Amino acid sequence: MKTEREQLAYLRNFVTDEKNALFDRLIRERTDYVTLVLEDLYQSHNQSAVMRTADCMGIQHVHIIENRNKYDTSSTVSQGAREWLTLHRYRGEQNNTPAAIRQLRAEGYRIIATTPHTDDVLIDDLDLEKGKMAFFFGTELTGLSADVLEQADEFVKVPMYGFTESLNVSVCAALLMYSVMQRLRKGTIDWKLDEEQQVQVALQWYKHSIKASDEILQRFESE
Repeated sequence: MKTEREQLAYLRNFVTDEKNALFDRLIRERTDYVTLVLEDLYQSHNQSAVMRTADCMGIQHVHIIENRNKYDTSSTVSQGAREWLTLHRYRGEQNNTPAAIRQLRAEGYRIIATTPHTDDVLIDDLDLEKGKMAFFFGTELTGLSADVLEQADEFVKVPMYGFTESLNVSVCAALLMYSVMQRLRKGTIDWKLDEEQQVQVALQWYKHSIKASDEILQRFESE
């Protein structure tokens, strides 16, 4: 059976040199040091906006917790972004939040709740060197669940100086991603995907980009 690296090398023959160069450049800017977790968002445009920003910022993985609200896979708004992201959906139980937290902890992530509490750390002051970060964003009306608030390792907020008590979830996520990724890119932390992960993600990109990629790989496998 062909390895993922062999499959990737083969699929490179089916796109232009310009696209190969683009993928080569962008894969070096992807990270799993930061990931986003959307807990039970019910407005699809907010989910889509977060995904678009994650792609723009180079954040590869987005986790979607579906308790009362289901992720709208038919949305054309997020389609362009989700093709380049790795999505993780938690939807098998009535309350899927604990499973998401367990999975992320097992992968070495700090559980960071985004809340407007007055005693939270400001995003620009968050210690980035303590390890990988999973930022949880709650549903639009009620925010994060008690499960997240009780099990979070840290709490973070975006500073605000107006009368409005909270930001739209997609705006909050965008500001947070920009702050964290700018600081990571200027620092010395090894935040990029390792070589094996780059191969896996790049292979995903090529499969999305090439029509009939499954059939092409089947023929390659039989050679």
